[in-house]
Amino acid sequence: MKNIFQQHKVFFIFLIKFLLCYLVVTIIYSIYLNQFHTQRNAVDGITHFVAEQTKNTLVFFGADCEIIKHEFEPSYKVIYNSNYLARIVEGCNSVSVIILFTTFIFAFSNRFIATFLYIFLGSILIFILNIFRIAMLTTGLYKYPEYGTFLHDILFPLVIYGVVFLLWILWVIRFSLNKKQNG
Repeated sequence: MKNIFQQHKVFFIFLIKFLLCYLVVTIIYSIYLNQFHTQRNAVDGITHFVAEQTKNTLVFFGADCEIIKHEFEPSYKVIYNSNYLARIVEGCNSVSVIILFTTFIFAFSNRFIATFLYIFLGSILIFILNIFRIAMLTTGLYKYPEYGTFLHDILFPLVIYGVVFLLWILWVIRFSLNKKQNG
């Protein structure tokens, strides 16, 4: 058994770092979210910010859009050209994707500053991409309502997770090259 741990030491270190980081960051985010569960239909600040930025993005590109707090659930209604097309809930704010991204990068890290900068810049990219994703999804739902399920459940998750995957690959290649050059 000891030989297995010695042979796969790098993998086990990665796994432990990944699980610990994921657990810690998820607990912190859960504590943040729990403060909103005590209020009826309260929406967390990050989701509110995403909703506002989605509206601003759509308006910037000439759309008639407004965001209205949902009266019965913790979400925002997206009103596009006077049509209630979508709602923005906590799961739409990209934080869970950023947590997954961050955890993987941290687990594959070896230098603090490079890791911190990559996580910071990658998280900003994911966050901004997510706002554009919601804006494009809203426009797509308006123009092509028959493809709503495809757009929401397949195309746009594929895009955002595809970008995260590419960022991971870029990090691993960069990390691997540094490891070979330094080792």
